[in-house]
Amino acid sequence: MAEIIIIGAGPAGTSAALFLARAGRETLVIDSNASMTKRAWIENHYGVQDISGPDLLKVGREQAGKFGAKFIEERVTAIDTNGGKAVTIQTESGRSYEAAHIILATGALSDLAAKLGLELKEGSEPRMKSVIATDGAGRTSKPRIWAVGTIAGTSVHTIITAGDGARVAIELLTELTGERYVDHDVLKS
Repeated sequence: MAEIIIIGAGPAGTSAALFLARAGRETLVIDSNASMTKRAWIENHYGVQDISGPDLLKVGREQAGKFGAKFIEERVTAIDTNGGKAVTIQTESGRSYEAAHIILATGALSDLAAKLGLELKEGSEPRMKSVIATDGAGRTSKPRIWAVGTIAGTSVHTIITAGDGARVAIELLTELTGERYVDHDVLKS
């Protein structure tokens, strides 16, 4: 059983994985390889002159992997909350994975959220009919299920979804540790 499973390895999901893995949490990212970032050219991402979407995704995976996040390519087909104790994920290949917490980072895809019975609301981004309603910290209407990025109603811009993934990871880490989680590095003299 993983401590946290993230469904989706776009900027939001991978940013969450980076913070969680760096905090020493066992983090598994399951990705269907359908990120809209794969088609992007990005010149408005703070700290980066310009980058292709595929390169941004590659660098993000490398960063999260450096701290122990594991990535697998699978399509998640079902999620079972098991009455709130743990969450089980089923994939298209028939595999099943269990975790204490799930983070949905599925971008524009809301089918899993709808199947799970999560509370949805109208999306504000173009072509986003519905998004997952959250409490502002990333918690959804089901225990142990969190949502980040575009599927949680943030803008589709990579800098914003990546920031939202980090923000929700900090909220989850704060809940797990019982005190405000902070992750800062300091230059060595």
